Amino acid sequence: MEYRGTLISVREMDRSIRFYTDVLGLSVTADYGANVTMDGWIYLQTEETWKGFIGERQILYGGNACELYFEEEEMDRFLRKLKTLDVSYVHTPLQHRWGQRVVRFLDPDGHIIEVGEKMENVVRRFASYGMTPGEIALKMDVPEDFVYSALGEAQPV
Repeated sequence: MEYRGTLISVREMDRSIRFYTDVLGLSVTADYGANVTMDGWIYLQTEETWKGFIGERQILYGGNACELYFEEEEMDRFLRKLKTLDVSYVHTPLQHRWGQRVVRFLDPDGHIIEVGEKMENVVRRFASYGMTPGEIALKMDVPEDFVYSALGEAQPV
């Protein structure tokens, strides 16, 4: 068994493609009309096609039981860009207790999108504050070997 991606139903394919390309910088890797594959193995499928697969079940947009999660190398740049776009925020940018900065917003069909600061960058930011690898691992609740790897250092024996 191999996980191959996430498929989401969309009301208007062109609008959704524009959102994922303009806001998140993804590219279309395959376009079959009613089914479109984006970078990162995100699949968009027209509502009509999806209805054909699930039968009589109602399609419920705007649920909050899941999200599409992305990590961003240049979080400050992304947040500046996001301010210039018309998005509906779940919440404005915040920092989790482990130090990662994140923002959540909705795609055109109400699917939650989370964009978080790349975790390796959180490690490097804490190191720039003078925190030791042990302190960083404790603060972030990650193994020390992850911290050393993010710092490009060998872990002492």
